[in-house]
Amino acid sequence: MEIDLVFKIAGAGIIVAVLNLVLRRAEREEQAMMTTLAGLIVVLMLLVDEIGALFEKIKSVFGL
Repeated sequence: MEIDLVFKIAGAGIIVAVLNLVLRRAEREEQAMMTTLAGLIVVLMLLVDEIGALFEKIKSVFGL
């Protein structure tokens, strides 16, 4: 795992947290929830490639 991926996830988390706070203060609960869900989806999409690479390494180690 590269440190770059960790920084991307942390950056996305900070941006989503700030947007969520601003939208909740503006009494826009629905948009705040959608922003949080969108941030979660973005982070999961970043992790899908890494999980796929992990499974490929496991398969090659055990010769499957």
